[in-house]
Amino acid sequence: MVSYASDVKKELTSLPVHPEHAKAELAAFLRMNGVLSLHDHQFSLDITTENPAIARRIFSLIKTAYKIEPLLIVSKKMKLKKNYQYLVRLQNQVHEILNDLEIFNSESGFITGIPQKIMTSEQRAMSYLRGAFLASGSVNNPETSRYHLEIYSLYEDHNNDLLKLMNSYFYLNAKATKRRSGYIVYLKEAEKIGDFLHIVGAVNAMLAFEDLRIMRDMRNSVNRLVNCDTANLKKTANAAAKQVEDIQLIEEKVGLDNLPEKLSILARFRLSHPELSLKEVAAQVPDGPISKSGVNHRFQKIREMARQLKEEN
Repeated sequence: MVSYASDVKKELTSLPVHPEHAKAELAAFLRMNGVLSLHDHQFSLDITTENPAIARRIFSLIKTAYKIEPLLIVSKKMKLKKNYQYLVRLQNQVHEILNDLEIFNSESGFITGIPQKIMTSEQRAMSYLRGAFLASGSVNNPETSRYHLEIYSLYEDHNNDLLKLMNSYFYLNAKATKRRSGYIVYLKEAEKIGDFLHIVGAVNAMLAFEDLRIMRDMRNSVNRLVNCDTANLKKTANAAAKQVEDIQLIEEKVGLDNLPEKLSILARFRLSHPELSLKEVAAQVPDGPISKSGVNHRFQKIREMARQLKEEN
């Protein structure tokens, strides 16, 4: 069964690659998932994924941004025979590309934070967030579980920059926390998750999310109303049963004919209609209609008489 998160990523990988923003999206992939290796006495940059659409996306980003066709290597995982693994390997101009994307330079070494040119450009920020979500993001199905979207980072400064990006430009009210093996930024508000999906370009997934959210919220509202009605019915039934019990005690000990006329009329009516609510009794009692508070006052007098009879015994 395809997950909702998979549907989101599938839509994102099908978006057109714009040359002016390809580098920002690629920078997220390489910073978060790239592995620098030495092959045949030269450095190569590898990105591994089990998602063929993401592998194709990385391939397209590199080709669009730098006019280079990386290697695409497909292999079968040994333990899980059904799963294929896709390796995108960049072997040419590795240092130049890492330097251009501000991921590595000879002075600072590896740079784990997000470059200022992305932090200060709304369009680049949107592309970077798209790449970050594709690289290590997830979102729960809004129909079946709690609202939650997160992006995982290995480095704290990168996580903090993602947080700034999501909150300073897009006001997503994102939160950050530490995990055992790294850090995450996350969203818990349904409306903000929908906003994020729209920002990164998953418009169809956003619309589907909103539909599912509305249906879920409506279902929850109906359930709350049903639970409230059920509780009220139970409360009404319990009160009526207690009233009937008091009236039956009075009838047994002194007789209903010995009650004041108004109490006698109410007592006989309640015995005949134990299922009615206080409001319905007030509207239908033979010497009525009277106010709900008036009926309640009469029942209090009956309750007090029943209590005195119990104490006498």
